[in-house]
Amino acid sequence: MTPGSAGAPLPSEDAVRALREALKFSPNNIPLRLHLGETLLNLARPEEAEKEFRDALALAPHDVQLKLGLARSFQQQGKNSAAIVILEELTKKPNPPAQAFLLHARLLYREGEVQEAVREYHRAIELDPTLADADLALRLGIQADEEENEVVEGKVRSSWGEEPVAPSFDVERPKITFAEIGGMDKVKEEIGLKIIHPLTHPEIYKAYGKTIGGGILMYGPPGCGKTHLARATAGEIKAGFISIGIHDVLDMWIGSSERNLHQLFDQARLNRPSVLFFDEVDALGASRSDMRQSAGRQLINQFLSEMDGVKSSNDGVLILAATNAPWHLDSAFRRPGRFDRIIFVPPPDLKARADILRLMVKGKPVEDVDYEHVAKKTEGFSGADLKAVVDVAIENKLREAMKSGVPKPISTKDLNASAATVKPSTREWFATARNYALYSNQGGIYDDILEYMKLK
Repeated sequence: MTPGSAGAPLPSEDAVRALREALKFSPNNIPLRLHLGETLLNLARPEEAEKEFRDALALAPHDVQLKLGLARSFQQQGKNSAAIVILEELTKKPNPPAQAFLLHARLLYREGEVQEAVREYHRAIELDPTLADADLALRLGIQADEEENEVVEGKVRSSWGEEPVAPSFDVERPKITFAEIGGMDKVKEEIGLKIIHPLTHPEIYKAYGKTIGGGILMYGPPGCGKTHLARATAGEIKAGFISIGIHDVLDMWIGSSERNLHQLFDQARLNRPSVLFFDEVDALGASRSDMRQSAGRQLINQFLSEMDGVKSSNDGVLILAATNAPWHLDSAFRRPGRFDRIIFVPPPDLKARADILRLMVKGKPVEDVDYEHVAKKTEGFSGADLKAVVDVAIENKLREAMKSGVPKPISTKDLNASAATVKPSTREWFATARNYALYSNQGGIYDDILEYMKLK
């Protein structure tokens, strides 16, 4: 009995198992492989679905539905470029499927090519009105009355012609310093040499003709304290701190992203010494070779121009950036005078984990906690993972207190039990980083990863 027929539907996992069993007896059955691939997609298992669609396409290389399924599997994995290549081929063929235009519209919108996405969405709906997606249409701005409004890059611009107000960026004065960050001694030393010492001993650097400024790129697994470290750097030198997320700069209005970047650097120059911190900089500085639209390349060029101080001096403007994916960053960002110092921020070591745990339970009721012992149980944990360990321990103690009516302090046993329930989030990152470090390590840029993983 198949799902959707009379009677109870098969559980999802049972359905996959049944389809795989059926394929053992009929390995060349294209509709069966298509059904299995679509089932895996519906279960959010795109890597397995990709394999099924590829195997099926080896048997039927011109099958439109298989190609559409492969594009969907790429989309779910974030492989936008690969998916777009397939969809561009499908939409140019005679009698293209409406679903191909809709999926193409979604991917183009994700890539920032909103006007093209609008065009593809209209084509999809013309072929099959049942594919109308109110949420996507709203984001594309195509529900507006075109007589009174104009759709521009996915936003509705009033016929009055008003331009959006340029954003203003808050300048913080952080109180936090390196003393409040556990471990990370090598990273602190690098930042001290590049940023702190030039400001505290400007005469020495000027004697050698060295300008005060420049950039440091920090990379590593998520949750290991890159943002915290950037804020502490500003606190060490009592500098202004401007933290920039990708959403602060990217703007769907034509030309506004470049204007926002220029205003941002100008604000940093007016408040020097200042630390500009770009989080997720790989999203802003993605490789220009991956950009399918000139607008993306222009934004990167604007960023490089601002970093170089082509029109205004950046003396006293210190630029820190963080990324979890340095391999996606345009190589031009790593030239001298830009992010010429690239620092690997690994998960905290044993001593750092103990220090972090001490900081995290500070002010909370604890009883003779052996932090070093707990630290040994949390190898590979990020700072965020350690916070989860403490949070789980606190939740367990609260649960006990609600039952007994007596609050008790957190012990070593409590933290160890909590650590056993938390899996380190860094494993997936290192699985990806390992491949780049082994096979795309031009100039030894990822040697620190190899050393950390004991592969060198």
